[in-house]
Amino acid sequence: MWDWHYLLVSLGKLFLAAVMGGAIGFERETHGQDAGLRTNILVCVGACLMMQLSLNMEELFRHLPETSTVVRLDPARIAAYAIASMGFLGAGAIITGKGTVRGLTTAAGLWLVTAIGLTIGAGYMAPALFTVIISLICLFGLRVVKSWFHRDTFTIMTLKFQGLKEHLDLVRKILTENRINIGFTSYQREIPSDSTTYRLHLASKENIPWGPIVKTLSDVPDLIELQWQEGETR
Repeated sequence: MWDWHYLLVSLGKLFLAAVMGGAIGFERETHGQDAGLRTNILVCVGACLMMQLSLNMEELFRHLPETSTVVRLDPARIAAYAIASMGFLGAGAIITGKGTVRGLTTAAGLWLVTAIGLTIGAGYMAPALFTVIISLICLFGLRVVKSWFHRDTFTIMTLKFQGLKEHLDLVRKILTENRINIGFTSYQREIPSDSTTYRLHLASKENIPWGPIVKTLSDVPDLIELQWQEGETR
């Protein structure tokens, strides 16, 4: 006969894991992350199920006599492997660019959702709920606070000029006036075409208005080509 009370408690844990994992997944989904609502629900419910299985492994081998075989049960083993395996799934959410790393918050969220699922599966509802509340405050609230502070960004700008004049001094003046620091400059001279190319490594705040700056640079005499790309973080 099934223990209906235990079955309802088990199903309630799985449902609660789906709700809590979905709450965190909803935040990731609204901010355009691939590991969003469905992924977080599946991870949290799966972790909860694994934890319940781990805690009830003893019942599967209770009928065996102690002298007939050796069965060593460790309730933490499945949970430990679940956390370790989550590292591979989390790594898939991380995208490394030339100067930035994206997806770390999503990867950390998947790891956290796994822990929440395991905690619910073990029956510690209050710590799991409190963790979800803290996580949502961190994900939603600190995003607003984060917008108050402007991070440093790094850019590589390439400028190509016709002729051999002191164009760089004028470029430096324009960038300095807009609070952009030049960290390193490389120089290339093409003699057949009589052109000069400067490659500037720039450091600035992320709220710099690049549109007006590019327009000002475009008015520099003898400018043939202007391009910029993401730089490496220093």
